[in-house]
Amino acid sequence: MIGPVTTALLATPALAAAALALLTQRVARKVETALPPRGRFIDVPGTRLHVRELGSGPALLLVHGLGGQMAHFTYGLAQRLADRYRVIVVDRPGSGYSQRHAGGAGLRTQAAALAALIDTLGLERAIVVGHSLGGAVALTLALEHPDRVAGLALLAPLTQAQDEVPPAFRALTIKSEAVRTALAWTLATPGGMARGAAVLREVFAPEPVPQDFAVKGGGLLSLRPSQFLAAAADLQALPDELPALHARYASLRLPVAVLFGREDRILDWQRHGAGLAAAVPGAVLETVAGGHMLPVTQPDVAAAFVDAAAQRALAPARQVASP
Repeated sequence: MIGPVTTALLATPALAAAALALLTQRVARKVETALPPRGRFIDVPGTRLHVRELGSGPALLLVHGLGGQMAHFTYGLAQRLADRYRVIVVDRPGSGYSQRHAGGAGLRTQAAALAALIDTLGLERAIVVGHSLGGAVALTLALEHPDRVAGLALLAPLTQAQDEVPPAFRALTIKSEAVRTALAWTLATPGGMARGAAVLREVFAPEPVPQDFAVKGGGLLSLRPSQFLAAAADLQALPDELPALHARYASLRLPVAVLFGREDRILDWQRHGAGLAAAVPGAVLETVAGGHMLPVTQPDVAAAFVDAAAQRALAPARQVASP
């Protein structure tokens, strides 16, 4: 017969899990109240995307990186470009407030959703700005849907498979979807609250994390279970697609520009920046003193880079249009 002590011991893990799940739900609700959606929702095949537009002019589509959302760009970069471009910022499928259906984490699937967004918005061909993992999505978009992309401006892009996951993202490396789901609703949120500041310091290093990044940069949104699950699925999908993507870079026939911080501690600029520039005909590589989060830490530098890249991409079209 099971005695009261044994019953209590068996119940303790379940009670702890229930308490953690309740905490997770409360934190997620508070975060979503503090940082509600700022854009509109657009349905495309396979998902619903959260999109925000600023300005008018030639179209720029801004694609954020792993674990991020559109506020990485609206922190400062998007506004600096909106006086001369139609700037479209989007939460990638599964990130921020965009939805993701089962099996939607792959680069090609995400690129297809963005191609559908370009069509829905009537952009014809957009200049795509990709940061970090968003750079890999942008490259996939250009390779899979070349008629939708006029040029690429890539900020610290992920371009090749990595032998090791950066320490800041190792919590996302669990392969079992069931275990990831259990963690998302129990330990991920309190763990993020405990280690969030340290993780951000790793991601931003050697530059400081802005004091207002948690709110203005949307950092608090990473505490939601959905964000943890999306980022983990993104990371798990990469090994199956990046090698084949890398093998196709030489076939790109559009203007490609790359900006990297030389002190980037997440992605090595020589491997991911110089390597891409060497593989893509005519690609331009620029480096600056700084780390991985250039859209946030150096928005003026990033805006000048994107503007120059956009003007190069637009020049052929202008020449064709000239009498």
